[in-house]
Amino acid sequence: MPAVPPNNCFYAGLDLGTSGCRLIVIDGNQAVRAEARVVYPEEPSPPSPLPEVEGGKTALWWDAVQQVMAEIPETIRTTLQGIAVDGTSGTILLADANGNPTTPALMYNDARALEQSRRIAAIAPRDSGAHGATSSLAKLLWLLEHYPDQPHAYVLHQADWIAGKLAGQFGFSDENNCLKLGYDPVKREWPAWVKALVPEHLLPRVLVPGEKIPPAPPFAKGGVREPAAVPIPPFAKGGLGGIFLHAGTTDSIAAFIATGASELGDAVTSLGSSIALKIISDKPVFAPEFGIYSHRLGDKWLAGGASNSGGAVLLQHFSRDDLQRLTPQLQPDKPTGLDYYPLSKPGERFPHADPQWLPRLSPRPADDVQFLQAMLEGMSRIEREGWQRLHELGAPYPRTLRTVGGGSRNPAWMQMRERLIGVPFVPSLHDEAAFGAALLACGAIKS
Repeated sequence: MPAVPPNNCFYAGLDLGTSGCRLIVIDGNQAVRAEARVVYPEEPSPPSPLPEVEGGKTALWWDAVQQVMAEIPETIRTTLQGIAVDGTSGTILLADANGNPTTPALMYNDARALEQSRRIAAIAPRDSGAHGATSSLAKLLWLLEHYPDQPHAYVLHQADWIAGKLAGQFGFSDENNCLKLGYDPVKREWPAWVKALVPEHLLPRVLVPGEKIPPAPPFAKGGVREPAAVPIPPFAKGGLGGIFLHAGTTDSIAAFIATGASELGDAVTSLGSSIALKIISDKPVFAPEFGIYSHRLGDKWLAGGASNSGGAVLLQHFSRDDLQRLTPQLQPDKPTGLDYYPLSKPGERFPHADPQWLPRLSPRPADDVQFLQAMLEGMSRIEREGWQRLHELGAPYPRTLRTVGGGSRNPAWMQMRERLIGVPFVPSLHDEAAFGAALLACGAIKS
């Protein structure tokens, strides 16, 4: 572990989720010193299959970031040392040389690029993270085909675009976000087959999560330059002065880092809009036919995958008030006997990689409590199958399991899961991805 930073210095983590933006500021002892959250307003329905580029998701993201940054107390703002950003994995857009979007953003679960995924499958190595219709690379090919006459300069993940807006420059990303864009995390390079598919100038320079982002002009040719603090736009009262921007990560990996899991076999389930599984392994596991891939984490690897099932499916059938009212009535010791596979629409990533995988939500009981419980039972079985699949392919079976996300606050769901999975459930150090991003900013995690 690196030396502990001074306690009177502060480090911010920004988490761009599917429903809002979260900020956490920590001090050198990793104690939380400030927090803020903004929920995105509802977006209007797009008027056509090709939504307008201006406004939309990117405008919502940036407005939310400005709002949470403006809530940093003045006493902290003056000694803020670093910022790191995490975002939803596989959410991408194209932008011009100034970072202005030239396409809409396609979200993490967007599976429209089915034909493009077939082109990738024909030439990509089996163990590439770019397989599947929801991969960043498949979406990039779709965007290039549908927006051919735009001045594209960069392909950017959600975290890349926000970090670039803060840094005042673009063209960089991190090893974790780039996995689904075809980056090779073992050789740490862009493979020739990726460069054959897309214009090479669009591909970002890939940094290690937590690494300081060099200042503009982007990257001097030849030699190595020391990173310098980059100016932050003065959107907060009093300005933020010069602050180091650090390469970020994906939302699920930031959430993993936040939990304190650190040993082989330590596993984390993120129960948010989707269900994401991660476990520390001594070797990478790649099995795209099951939606399994691995990220670097220090001298170890994080093996895992993410199902399209999760909280987003629940919110299609219940309001948040309904969930709060019905949850205390659940009876996890009395299974419903219903065999559900809850999905919002056809298509699954893990533990099955099948864009045509069908939801299974019938028969529906007349009792809403029974319907909710059957959905949670189905999600618990999906999680258990995920851990079993990972173990079959070479990852350890969980020795401990931590849980993050909104679902971790549902005691009945936790009980169902613990009984099915059969390993000790342990508390997390923190349950917010923004905390993990803040740890990257303060240098507590080295990849």
